[in-house]
Amino acid sequence: MVGNIATLGRNGVHDFILIRASAIVLALYSIFMMCFFICTPEVTYEAWSGLFSNLGMKIFTILAVIAVLFHAWIGIWQVLTDYVKNVKLRGLLQFIFTITLFVYVLAVLLTVWGV
Repeated sequence: MVGNIATLGRNGVHDFILIRASAIVLALYSIFMMCFFICTPEVTYEAWSGLFSNLGMKIFTILAVIAVLFHAWIGIWQVLTDYVKNVKLRGLLQFIFTITLFVYVLAVLLTVWGV
């Protein structure tokens, strides 16, 4: 089997499991946030700050962001592999998207942990 550096040793089953697991985490996070907004009569800075001051919420948020990273990384790789046939252009786009995803994760980490 010929490998590609962009695949990082993945296979279809591994991608399938990661996509489904990340989708479950994102669905749970979305449901939790929806319930928070429905159950909180008035969302103020104090309510929002109180929610995110909880260690469990910080961990859940980071887990959700990492799920977004995996979900987007695999999805972008699949779309670019299917539709961008020029190898150099595909590599450049993968690099740009990967850097963008990691900057996003870093921004959320800094925001959630307040560093």
